[in-house]
This record gives sequence, C-alpha cells and structure tokens, in this order.
Amino acid sequence: MSPAEPHEDTASIPSREDRERIAERVNDLYPSLFHLYTQLHANPELSGQEILTARRIADELRSAGYQVTEGVGGHGVVAVLANGTGPTVLLRADLDGLPIEEKTGLPYASKARGRLADKGDVAVMHACGHDIHMTALVGAAHILAATRKQWQGTLVLVGQPLEEVGAGARAMLEDGLFTKFPRPDYALALHVTPSLAAGTVGLREGLFWAGCASLDIVIRGIGGHGSRPHETKDPIVLAAETILLLQTIVSREISPLEPAVLTVGSIHGGTKSNIIPEEVVLQVNYRYFTDATARRLREAIERTVRGIAMAAGIPEDRLPILFDQYTGPPINNDPELARRMFSAFGSALGTENVIHTEKYTFSDDFSQFGNQQPKIPLCYFLLGTAEKPKDDKDIATATAPPGIHNPCFAPAPEPSIQTGVRALVAAVLEILPR
Repeated sequence: MSPAEPHEDTASIPSREDRERIAERVNDLYPSLFHLYTQLHANPELSGQEILTARRIADELRSAGYQVTEGVGGHGVVAVLANGTGPTVLLRADLDGLPIEEKTGLPYASKARGRLADKGDVAVMHACGHDIHMTALVGAAHILAATRKQWQGTLVLVGQPLEEVGAGARAMLEDGLFTKFPRPDYALALHVTPSLAAGTVGLREGLFWAGCASLDIVIRGIGGHGSRPHETKDPIVLAAETILLLQTIVSREISPLEPAVLTVGSIHGGTKSNIIPEEVVLQVNYRYFTDATARRLREAIERTVRGIAMAAGIPEDRLPILFDQYTGPPINNDPELARRMFSAFGSALGTENVIHTEKYTFSDDFSQFGNQQPKIPLCYFLLGTAEKPKDDKDIATATAPPGIHNPCFAPAPEPSIQTGVRALVAAVLEILPR
C-alpha cells in the first residue's frame, strides 16, 4: 500500500465535515495556545529541573478533563482520559530546555537561567522546540476531550522530563509508566524541524532517527610545571591527539554505506597557562542505526584512547577511564502504523503537506517506549517550522533557517502549532474507532 492510499478501515476516518470542524476548533483555540507557547518559551528549565514546566502542563491537562498524575520518573506528567472500549494511544511531549543563550530577538525570548552541576550558572533556551511539542500536546488534549463522540478508547498523554540527556523515558518506565497507567497499544510523538516548511509534516516507515550513545573519557597524565614538560605526561597534548584520531573512526572503520556520526562535544582540562594538569575530560557522542555499528564504534573509541596513552608512555594505572553515560536505540517506525499516519495526515492536512523523508542522525529517547516487551508500535514524525517563502523573490534569496540547538532557532508559531495539533488529533482519530 502506498502512502497516498487510505487505510482500509474507513470507519475510523473522520468525514470532511468533521475535519473542517476540528480545523475550526484548532483555530479558535490558537490564541490561548499561543499564550501558553510564549510562556513556555520564555521560561525553559534544564533537564531534571522541569518543576514549573511540569506543573504548568499538568494544570493545562487537568483543565481539559484528564486524570493527571505528577512526579512520574522525576518531573514526568501522565494524563489519562478513558472513553469507552477501544485501543490505548500514548502521545508524548518532552519538557526540558537546553543550556543555550537565546539570540532570536523575539519579544518572548528566554532570559531564564539554570544551574549545571559541572558548569555553574548557565542561560537556558527551548532551542529544540520542546515548547512547541508541549503546546501541540495541550491543544490536542483539549480538542480530543471536546470531540469524544468521534472516538472510543483511552488516551495517555505524557509530559516527559530529561529528554535532552536521554534519561527521561527510561526513568518514567522504571517508575511504572506501563504498569501504574494503561499500557498503550500505540505510541506517537512529534518533533519540530526547520528543514520542513511550517504547515507540513514528515515521516517514513522503518528506521527513522539514529540510536545514540554518550560517554565521558578521562584522559590522565602526570602534571607539573609548564616550564618543564619533559618531567610530565601532558594530558592536553594527549587529548588533542585523541580528538584528531577519533575523527578517523567513522571514515576508516565504518563502511561508507553505513551511516554513523562521532562528535567530541566538550573538552575540559587545566586551570592556568603554566600548569600542566593531571587530567582532561572529553565528552563524546556517537550515532548509529545498527547494533553492530554501535559495538564497532564503542570498541574503536576505547582502543584509540588507550592506544594513544600507551604510545605516550602513560603507566598502566594512569590509562584513560571511560564512563558510559547513555545508550538508546534508534527510532524504528512501525511500517503499518506509519502507513496509517500517511493516510490520516494526508486527509487532515492535504497530501501535498505530508513529506516522505529520509533517515536522520538525530536521536530521541522516545525509542525506549517501543523497546519494552511485548513491543509497542511507534510512530515518530516531524513537524515543519520554517516560514514559507512568499514569492519567487523570497525563494531566490532564501537562506537555510537556523537549526535546532542553535541560539537563533525560532519556529513560525501559528502554522507550526496549528499543524501540530491537527496532526496529533488526526493520528488519534485514525487509530481509535468511532
């Protein structure tokens, strides 16, 4: 079945009149959603510190008529709406912001500050669009509660903390997400992208987003005075050699036909120009689509850092130490569910606004929700946020908008939020019987 073909179970597809009424409801709801969005955008909180954000989302979902539980897996929020016999559908939005200073110049730009254990006071921004995700979830919650005559089943809406550090989904699962609350038959989530125009969505069947792993590497040396380097083993030099050699792993040890990424995102070491320190810490992240590639990357990283240290004469008891921080599987969209979403989104938004995308090397711990036995079918899709060019002149002079995790990332609010709400509602109405 091609993505353009409707799903065979047409009994669950809303009529044209129903779709138009939903679009009108979303339009009527937008002013309050925009207010919520600007409040969330201006007041982001770091991973594990989403106290006020979680409280705000919990209050919003209660006001929509859901039974809400807070404090699941940290600051996680779970809202349940039971509406007769039928499948259970989970919709997830992530809550946390990033340690980035916003430079958008928007009137509602974040001036928030947070504290990181290893870096102290930092600026905080919703540079990954989680404010859009939360707003779309709240909007869909209101619309679905108001249109209960159109569906039967159970909704489980999740506000997930700690996504940016890859720990929130696992924490909520370990705290009983699938035992204390209805276990979903399907789970869905969206993520913003400025690579698609606002008003559009994108997805694909099968492997979609990469698996991700992070580790800290402590490169240890023998410190001393900067004027007498021959009496030391300089970990800063070792770190520099390590960074350069790590960059050859993907290009020389992974097949050119197999996608993989290895990034050294942080380096910390030393206190003064004339002191050779005892150690340097590298924070490394790698992405993959297969377990075999993940193993190959991890083994090559350890072999490389230890080999450089041994070649420099570092004694055995001072060889580098590797601390694995996080490992999460790729996002693998259930093919049948993805085909149903192509149909549902095409009906709700117009087939021209539903894009069949390629794989991405981004990662999201939403994959953990589908990794529990028995496995739950997932569908993860992208929500376009870029302003559409107005005319040919705009197209000719257009430059790529700032991407996510960029201090200038600024979604186009109205079409992004409205499309996100309509897409989530369409997804639920496609799955739950009338």
